[in-house]
Amino acid sequence: MSAAPRHFSVSDFDFALPPELIAQHPAPERSASRLLDGTGATPLDRGFRDLPGLLRAGDLVVFNNTQVIKARLFGEKATGGKLELLVERVLQDHEVVAHMKVSKKPRVGDVLHMVGGFQATLTGRWPDEHGQLFRFRFSDEPHALMAAHGHVPLPPYITHADDAEDERRYQTVFAKHPGAVAAPTAALHFDAAVLADLKARGIATAEVTLHVGAGTFQPVKTEHIAEHTMHAEWYRVPAETQQAIADCRARGGRVVGVGTTTVRTLESWAAFGQAEGDTQIFITPGFRFQVIDVLVTNFHLPKSTLMMLVSAFAGFDHIMALYRHAIDQNYRFFSYGDAMLLTRNPDAAI
Repeated sequence: MSAAPRHFSVSDFDFALPPELIAQHPAPERSASRLLDGTGATPLDRGFRDLPGLLRAGDLVVFNNTQVIKARLFGEKATGGKLELLVERVLQDHEVVAHMKVSKKPRVGDVLHMVGGFQATLTGRWPDEHGQLFRFRFSDEPHALMAAHGHVPLPPYITHADDAEDERRYQTVFAKHPGAVAAPTAALHFDAAVLADLKARGIATAEVTLHVGAGTFQPVKTEHIAEHTMHAEWYRVPAETQQAIADCRARGGRVVGVGTTTVRTLESWAAFGQAEGDTQIFITPGFRFQVIDVLVTNFHLPKSTLMMLVSAFAGFDHIMALYRHAIDQNYRFFSYGDAMLLTRNPDAAI
């Protein structure tokens, strides 16, 4: 007789984290981070450079190759009031979708004067007239303007202003498609040496793209999980990656997702049959994974959708025990923090 489904509330995914464990800067070298091996019943403390040896010949490691854009822009209204834009998505005809921080919101048609000498005209809300985000038309090509005048969109829990180190390290070594406003942080640990070790051990690699949005940092504000609306993010699973997954299955290998963004991309493709488009997939305990067998991930914010995702993957009790161990052992948390390795627990889908 199977167990009855377990019902969770958002508060179940809360935990107390000492502030000093929130990493403010990356490790001196990408692969010098720690790796909590959570693949067994007992957590094991390792280094990230041990990862290739924990995988198997024939496995397929899938990365998110999105590139973080310098999406934070500053400016002022015609009245002189200061404001900040965080570009979430670039549209056509020099238009962007952005979050806006300002004391009094401008009106549609108002022209904002941005640091760097360009202009941004407010054209409406997004995705509709009641949307929480705003549409702006820039006076020149948005990617070029952001590259020249933007700032690295560091997460809200990183307290220092962005600098040259952040421009280099808040970006993966294989980033190639600009569009993310947050890094796929589990992939930040990979460097040339780790990638070479994977290849030498007969472990294949493939790539997907998901442009990570700022919503990834938002806590779930409703106590009932089902009432939460996920933010939309654009993704693509190229044909060669689809073939690599089929080949991996044929040889008996495992699909290793690097980061929750890779998980959301591949599971969206499997669930909806679309290789490209927007996804609002919300993975919570009880979800049946169709693609991912192993997960490399960082440590996530309390009460976040990502805590729910990893709990769905490896089991709620197991994840909470691993987090307690990580706190006891002073692991570094969040975007610039350490990583963990998980295997899928079939019982987590009950």
